[in-house]
Amino acid sequence: MENLVEKLKSEIIEALNLAEMKPEQIDENAPLFVDGLGLDSIDALELIVLLEKKYGLKVANAEEGKKVLYSVNSMAEFITRNKKG
Repeated sequence: MENLVEKLKSEIIEALNLAEMKPEQIDENAPLFVDGLGLDSIDALELIVLLEKKYGLKVANAEEGKKVLYSVNSMAEFITRNKKG
């Protein structure tokens, strides 16, 4: 899962146009919203699109979205848990 975490960090930087950030600057356990990276609801939509396009996974509802998008690690766990194949 460590490789997936590093890959996700790069994908998040690319999807959200965070060109000034490097993957190692993102704490995989830190919240992505408010504290941590300080992302907003538009960023959440971008991350949901990333999960759908790159991993073929859909977030069922807002409640699940809060859990899945909490941190890079929670996203990686969601992908690992729901990966097809």
